[in-house]
Amino acid sequence: MAAQDRADIYTRVTAEIIAAIEQGAGEWRAPWFHNGTSAARPTNISSGKCYRGINTVALWVAAMAAGYGDGLWGTYRQWQDAGSQVRKGERSTTVVLWKQVASSETADDDGDDEGHRRMFARAFSVFNVAQVDGYERPPMETLPETERLAHAEAFIANLGIKTVFGGSEAYYLPSSDTVFMPDFTAFRDPASFYGVLLHECGHASGSKKRLDRDLSGRFGSAAYAAEECCVEILSGFVLADLGIAHHPRPDHAAYVASWTKVLKDDSRAIFTAANKAQQAADWMHAQQPARHEQAA
Repeated sequence: MAAQDRADIYTRVTAEIIAAIEQGAGEWRAPWFHNGTSAARPTNISSGKCYRGINTVALWVAAMAAGYGDGLWGTYRQWQDAGSQVRKGERSTTVVLWKQVASSETADDDGDDEGHRRMFARAFSVFNVAQVDGYERPPMETLPETERLAHAEAFIANLGIKTVFGGSEAYYLPSSDTVFMPDFTAFRDPASFYGVLLHECGHASGSKKRLDRDLSGRFGSAAYAAEECCVEILSGFVLADLGIAHHPRPDHAAYVASWTKVLKDDSRAIFTAANKAQQAADWMHAQQPARHEQAA
């Protein structure tokens, strides 16, 4: 994919994400908020694998705009191979496959210039299961809520991040590498509690001894907004894996304007944020015992 084509993808995907955020601004919603159901984790019909990074975000945007209730996607050919037919006139959504090629240039697998490799990008047009005829989704087994919440509890505990409960605010303190959280009873429901706890653990994933992200930005700065955007996307990724809803909190209203400003100022910012979010999600999953991960 030529540099101009990549720039066009950056611009188009970023514009769609900005539109989705602004459309949901009254409810403080962004594309990475979800209800934890099958629509939450975009999955490929052919491989059965979940999409990653910016592709997940792009498919969330498309599903949010069209009101799709299922996260199953595939190319025109993949739907044909599954014995189905994309309906005439349906509009596709673009995803990008990045492959490494030998070069001294730098670009990573979601457009972030960190690393010493060159990535070749190839765009694919995919369609949601709601856009095809002749496909019957196999029954999906969903764990009871009590089991999903217990799994989330164990998942977060396995991260090994020091957490102190009590008080009225949730935050991560880099100087002591500690997450501070209100008690469980301060939250309206378990999903809200685990969502906030995972968010703060997301910040902790960026500490120097873990993934070493820049956590120095102060409230109102572009760096702060970018870190918040990264961690919110990370929370969306992991909560979808855990089958738990990712709902916006009232304080997200303070971030909507800063998120959109960062995205409008740099069309590659959301690609970088999604890439760093995927790295953090991968780190969190890597902390889990193999048996625990199989249960997910």
